[in-house]
Parts: sequence; structure tokens; C-alpha cells
Amino acid sequence: MLKILANDGMDKSAVDALISLGHQVDTAHYDGEALIEQLKDTDVVVIRSATKLRKDLIDQVKGSRLKLMIRAGVGIDNIDHVYATENGFTVKNTPNSSSAAVAELAIGHMFSLARFIHIANVTMRNGEWNKSKYAGVELNGKTLGLIGMGRISNEVAVRAKALGMKVVYTNRRGKLEEYPDFEYKTLDELLKISDFISLHIPFDKKAGATLKKEQFDMMKDGVYIINTARGGVVCENDLLDALNSGKVAGAGIDVFEEEPTKNTALINHPRVSCTPHIGASTGEAQERIGEETIAVIRAHFNV
Repeated sequence: MLKILANDGMDKSAVDALISLGHQVDTAHYDGEALIEQLKDTDVVVIRSATKLRKDLIDQVKGSRLKLMIRAGVGIDNIDHVYATENGFTVKNTPNSSSAAVAELAIGHMFSLARFIHIANVTMRNGEWNKSKYAGVELNGKTLGLIGMGRISNEVAVRAKALGMKVVYTNRRGKLEEYPDFEYKTLDELLKISDFISLHIPFDKKAGATLKKEQFDMMKDGVYIINTARGGVVCENDLLDALNSGKVAGAGIDVFEEEPTKNTALINHPRVSCTPHIGASTGEAQERIGEETIAVIRAHFNV
């Protein structure tokens, strides 16, 4: 029997499946010393976005029962995975499960901003009828620039192409032969030609924000920015300045530098469509994440 701690919760079907296999699953959330004590008596920890497994915590659970750390999602940036691996832990994620869900949210934010759905919904509830103010733009015929090209951004690209958009991408590995339908550009080239820019990259603490004032200055006037990737890849203060100046016509934001965010100036901006980090929050995605998590556990322990 394995003891599994799903510290940020787990889809019920996955919990039931693990229990039926004879394992013990704890879906309670622990913090601080309580989390450390639980981890010491756990074979597997499964986390989403809320729990951070950093170096200081890893140091305190070395040599314990814990063997496998799973990030139930695409990125593993909330685990110090290199350090964990160096200290005997196996770190895995579920990269195939939530791509479609995140991609659909990115496209949803694009529609919301292009047609003022996000703000018209609010003003109508306030008794306003601002028909003349909400002359939007069509996605058809626009250029979508993708910063980072992987599973999620490919899903975005396929959907955008179906909507009649021209899709270009930049990527740290350069041109990718597996995506022949989309055109590679350098970051600077992409910034200059894109009508919509969507980010699909991890946050690098050392490098800092990928989009800040210097990059905003390169963009077309009236560009739209979509961030369903990670907080920090866009400098929020510089984005706010670009929104206020009109350089950026709208921003769709699902992730923030601090979560829950306290940046009320940004989330209350009339040109911002915002959601509380719900990219993978669909029933279908959570079921797939649960299934992939079970597959990772069974493969690792050969059970």
C-alpha cells in the first residue's frame, strides 16, 4: 500500500481509482510544519499550483519515506526539481492533460477582449447601454504571435488557424520542424508584427519578465496580450502603463506575479479580462490529470 498526499486536492475519480488499487489517499491541505510531517510519512505527494516544494522544505524531508513528487499540471516551476532530483527524489508532471483546457481559455480571453465581452457584461449589470462604445475587432485575418511553442501553444495555434488567424511563434530552441504549419520568428520580429500575443513559457527568476517596457515599445499600437502561462513572465507595472497609454488595447490574464493577486489597479482596469488561474480548471482536464497521475504512480512503483 502506498500513502499518497494530494495536498492541493485531486479529481474524485482518481482518488477512487487509487483507493480501489489498495492505496491510501489524503486530500487534505497542509502548510508549514504540518506539511513537512505529512511528507515524511508519505510515499507520493501530488500538488497543483498552491503548494511549493522548495529547497528548504526538501532539505527537511530528505531520507524520509517520500520518494515521488508529482506536479498535477504542465509546469514544474513550483518544485525545485533539479535540487529534488539531486537529493534522491523523482519529480514528474502531467504534461499531456490540460493543454486543451488552457488553450481554450487563451482563445476565450482573446474573444472577450476583441468584442468587449468582459466589460460590457459589467456595465450592462450597472444599467448602462454602451452600444456605441463597443466596436470591436475580428480575430479573422489578425496575426497571433505565440511566445513559446509546446503542447499548449500548439493547441492555441490550431484553434487560431481555424478562426482565420495567421500564426507565428518564437521559441528558445529556434524553428521547430514538428510545427510546419506555423512560421518561426525571432522574439523582436514577432513583437513588431503581432496583433495578439500569447505567452506559453515558464517563469525564469534569474531572467525576470519576458515582456516589459522595452518589449512593449516594440509592439504595434493597439496590441492584445494574453497570459495563461505563469505570473511574472509579463511585468505587471509595465503592462499597466501600456494599457493606460493605449499601446496595449487589452490584456487577458489568468496568472499573476502574486496569487491571490493584490494588484487591484490591473484587475479592475476596463481593458483587462481576468480570471483566477483557472487554465486547467475543467472537469475534463482534471479527469485526464488524475488518469495521468495514476499512470505515473503505477509506473514508478511498478504497481
